[in-house]
Amino acid sequence: MKIAFYGSSLVSSYWNGAATYYRGILKALHARGHDITFYEPDAFDRQQHRDIEAPPYAKSVVYPATVDALNAVLVEAATADVVVKANGVGVFDAELLEGIVRHARADAIRIFWDVDAAATLDEMRADASHPVRRALPDLDMVLTYGGGPPVVDAYRGFGAAQCVPVYNALDPETHHPVPRDERFACDLAFLGNRLPDRESRVEEFFLKPAALLPEQEFLIGGNGWESKAMPGNVRHRGHVYTAEHNAFNCTPRAVLNVARDSMAHVGFSPATRVFEAAGAAACLITDAWEGIEQFLQPDSEVLVARDGQDVAEHLATLTPERAAAIGQAALARVLRDHTYDLRGAEVDALLRRLQLAVAA
Repeated sequence: MKIAFYGSSLVSSYWNGAATYYRGILKALHARGHDITFYEPDAFDRQQHRDIEAPPYAKSVVYPATVDALNAVLVEAATADVVVKANGVGVFDAELLEGIVRHARADAIRIFWDVDAAATLDEMRADASHPVRRALPDLDMVLTYGGGPPVVDAYRGFGAAQCVPVYNALDPETHHPVPRDERFACDLAFLGNRLPDRESRVEEFFLKPAALLPEQEFLIGGNGWESKAMPGNVRHRGHVYTAEHNAFNCTPRAVLNVARDSMAHVGFSPATRVFEAAGAAACLITDAWEGIEQFLQPDSEVLVARDGQDVAEHLATLTPERAAAIGQAALARVLRDHTYDLRGAEVDALLRRLQLAVAA
């Protein structure tokens, strides 16, 4: 099928946490014969911080963040069998969603792909005229980055014809074990941008353990943290490009995952970092959220913390040998159950069933 995908960015992870998710899913769909064009605006300096050039599995169309350019790329939706609008583009989100509904062929499959479902649903509850609420009757399916039963039930309650979570996963060709890199040497590393609905949890799960363990070394990567007051044993790296993620994950004794407030609340929402770290055979410590057992087994494949004190206690007793054993177990689990090849197969099957239904 010919797929037109309107999203934040495929070629840049700069202020764009969904980049590796898009890459993994679309690469897997291309391997199953789909012809994909990814449309992204030139916005937020993403093009100046590219991680990759246009990949072989999707045609990359970068358009100026102007109304004229927006209208020009939306017209191309009429050539596709499947038209996808992902949220979080950051410019013209409402216009893009309205545009795919307006321009897609009558026999095309229309999909809203929600990469921040908890936040979207909160907005929809507060606003009866929200663009997604208005568009749901004209959409064939909602796919989500995660969320499990609570998100599926909520979307169905708003009238979605179908809602299916497509979870993050691992691409073992891009995220895998590599040799240590002393730039990232520390006892605990965290990678994530500074966002309003994450900052308090980073304070609790990362900065509090750093203060409790002054003899240990901590490393934080991501945008926005340079102005944040931190304990003296915390180093800040700034933006970490995807080519550096493997070394960032492989080098520390442990790495930390901290969910955003909304995603922690609904559960069943593993971040891309979870699978990237597991794919590098890192020892992962994650904040507690419902559904973690669906992805990694606590204590043997991942360490789970209810608060910063738990993180500190994990680190205080974590030997290099146990850290290595947990990392190897996590790697084996994600290679077996959580690859983008498997996720791509799920999406491919959904699209083919929808195509038959639309044609009937």
